[in-house]
Amino acid sequence: MTPARHGENVDPTAQVVQREQIPVRHEGDGIVRVLVGEGSPVHLGTPALILDIELPEGGTVTTPVPPEFQGFAYVLEGEGTFGANLRRARPPQLVLLGSGGEFRVTEATPGTRFLLMAGRPYGEPPVFNGPFVD
Repeated sequence: MTPARHGENVDPTAQVVQREQIPVRHEGDGIVRVLVGEGSPVHLGTPALILDIELPEGGTVTTPVPPEFQGFAYVLEGEGTFGANLRRARPPQLVLLGSGGEFRVTEATPGTRFLLMAGRPYGEPPVFNGPFVD
C-alpha cells in the first residue's frame, strides 16, 4: 500500500468541541472565533484556517491569513466591503480571497457575520462528480 496523499486513504474521524474550548479574540471591531487554526483544539489533516467573525456594532476587521493559503469568506449576516478590491457583499454571497497576508472587511453594518475558510492548496486539479477509483 502506498502512503496516503493529501488525506487519501485516511479513516474518517470526528472531534467534539465545547463552546468554551473555542479560542476567541478581538481584532479591530470584530470578535473572531478560531474554529480551526492557531489555538484551536480542532486539527485537520492539512494546514487550514476556519474563523467565525462577527462585527456586532459594524465597522472594520483585519485578520492575518498565511500568504500561501487560498480560500473564501461566506457572508452569513449583514453586509460589508470585502478584501483589497473593496467589493460589497451580503448573504448568501461568497468572497474569494486574493493573495496577501491578511483579509480585511470595512464598512460592515451592525451584526455582520461571516465564515473565513482558507488552506494551503494541494496543487492538484479539482475533480468533480465521482465515483473515484485510484
